[in-house]
Amino acid sequence: IPTEEPEDEPPSREEQAGSRLSTWDRDTAGGNKSNGAVSKETEGDGQRDGEEAEPPVPSSKARKKKKKRKPKKTPAEETLHEAQSPWCWWRGLECEALGYTELMVAFLSCFNLFRNLNPENELKRYFGARAVLGDQRPRQRQRQYIYSTWLTTPKNTWPRYSRTGMAMKLLETRGGAMHFTFEHHREYQQVQFKFLDAVESMDPNNIVLLLQMNPYHVDSLLQLSDMCRMQEDQEMARDLIERALYSLERTFHPVFSLTRGISRLDYRRPAFFLALFKHLMFLEKRGCPRTALEFCKLILNLDPENDPLCVLLLIDFLSLRARKYSFLTCFFEEWESHRNLSQLPNFAFSVPLAYFFLSQQEECLEQERGQAREKAARLIQLALVMFPSVLMPLLDRCSVQPDARVASHPFFGLNAQISQPPALNQLTSLYVGRTYSLWKDLGVMAWLETNVHEVLRMVDARDPLVEERKTRYQSAPRNIYRHIILSEIKEATAALPLEVTSQPVMGFDPLPPLDSIISYTRPER
Repeated sequence: IPTEEPEDEPPSREEQAGSRLSTWDRDTAGGNKSNGAVSKETEGDGQRDGEEAEPPVPSSKARKKKKKRKPKKTPAEETLHEAQSPWCWWRGLECEALGYTELMVAFLSCFNLFRNLNPENELKRYFGARAVLGDQRPRQRQRQYIYSTWLTTPKNTWPRYSRTGMAMKLLETRGGAMHFTFEHHREYQQVQFKFLDAVESMDPNNIVLLLQMNPYHVDSLLQLSDMCRMQEDQEMARDLIERALYSLERTFHPVFSLTRGISRLDYRRPAFFLALFKHLMFLEKRGCPRTALEFCKLILNLDPENDPLCVLLLIDFLSLRARKYSFLTCFFEEWESHRNLSQLPNFAFSVPLAYFFLSQQEECLEQERGQAREKAARLIQLALVMFPSVLMPLLDRCSVQPDARVASHPFFGLNAQISQPPALNQLTSLYVGRTYSLWKDLGVMAWLETNVHEVLRMVDARDPLVEERKTRYQSAPRNIYRHIILSEIKEATAALPLEVTSQPVMGFDPLPPLDSIISYTRPER
């Protein structure tokens, strides 16, 4: 029997979770529900890709085998691998075989892997572990034990955690999904009363004093984070949001799952939704779009039917920023029949842009690139016909001057922007203000110009596609207003109606639902 080689460092929790998930994925994709099925071994060392090596058989001729490290994949290879992965099992499913909600769960839950929720892993891929961690590694071995969580990494500078009086309760199991809510016990209610008094006093110092006594009160952390952000203290604002997420995760129910896609949460207690949304906004600004995309999927998973923060207006932008073009196109194809995503300007323009980027990837086959190019042209022309008011503001933000024919044509002129409903104006302003930087590329602009001229030819020829165009907009629902307020994009905020801008907006609960939970009453002062 050969002598044992020294073991490597124990794997991190993200690697352990990823290993368990990938093993489950292989069993599921192969239809193996028992734990005894073994496929044929490949020639050579008889080991499949991603499978652990079997222990050496005792023999006099046994030799040591060194483990080979797999080369890192390029972003393009990762995209191709993702499209061919067993995780894409939903491609062959029919909507009739699965219910609408079950289909959405199947699509979103596959990607919410724990290792993708840690921004340090994304930064390591960009800059290397040494640049990200620096001299932190030796210190981590000597630090005291800290409760391990998935959403954030606890810091040594944070106060010692103590129970806040908040707990998560399982309400019911319905339609294959488990519905949860947060409960406020008596001690949390007392702190909440003090917090509301501090907010009414209009003095931030009162909230600071309250946090000194109750360092993990969630609403105080959310409100103070907004104040720090307004004072340009981004680091402190981000730290407070992470502490709020840590406090909320400590109250999770034992069966509440972040990745299985069957856990639902009621927005009438909005703290967890808001903390996740604000955290992903900080991640995107920090340069971690892939991690922000995973948090966006997580928010959508909590309530995919109602989408209380309307993250459908954001998921396309994060997918493009993270270069997850295949995910965006698959997402659009699966959800279009149920949610009419093509009626949203952000999907109408972002999906053809994703197909255009796919057509530019040299790693793809020429036939696949040609198909992506055709789809991109067809969908961008449809988007320009459906939403002509997007073009001129988009060119203006990109500092591009249109040619004489486009500038003088009434189809894309000022009348297209004036005649559109206010709700559509809010969505187009939001999309242009958020994604204009993705359109600045010279290749993208040349592709857009070609299709704009093709649309003008269709308009002049009275093409049936132009004559039959319809947009269904009356008034925007409350979740869109809430999304615009949280996004803080000035073009969209300026387009909000008076009934929204005239009421006070609090960072810990902007535009609360009309049926908010009032489970306890403040005592009279």
